[in-house]
Amino acid sequence: MLLYRLRPGAPEVLVGHMGGPFWAKKDDGAWSIPKGEYVDGEDPLTVARREFEEELGSPVPAAELVPLGEVRQSGGKRLTVWAGEGDLDAATCRSNTFELEWPPRSGRVQEFPEIDRAAWLPVDQARAKLVTGQVAFLDRLLERLSG
Repeated sequence: MLLYRLRPGAPEVLVGHMGGPFWAKKDDGAWSIPKGEYVDGEDPLTVARREFEEELGSPVPAAELVPLGEVRQSGGKRLTVWAGEGDLDAATCRSNTFELEWPPRSGRVQEFPEIDRAAWLPVDQARAKLVTGQVAFLDRLLERLSG
């Protein structure tokens, strides 16, 4: 779910920095659109709403959602995204967590947030921060907003 808000000059998008030790010291290419996987039989839009709430701790604050289509990421996963205009205080976002053995082969399992922080970024800045496979959704959003 790509939440955006219109600001003078350029729209801003809400993105999340991926949590966990692999991403901790990375910035460019380490941010993501709130998303999740769905299985056959699940409604992709329902899953997108659920994942947004799990990853940011708040329901999608957009009245209308428009489809931005699907992109196949480098690892083969297909990502379907919707966009909606809305606002949310990025500082209050709280993500669900996952468990990971860390350090590797230590036998010690730690809990990490899926998204460790969220931020509103102008589209041009978000282009550098997002993982490469998600950048196409920014272009699709801009196309929708321009006409």
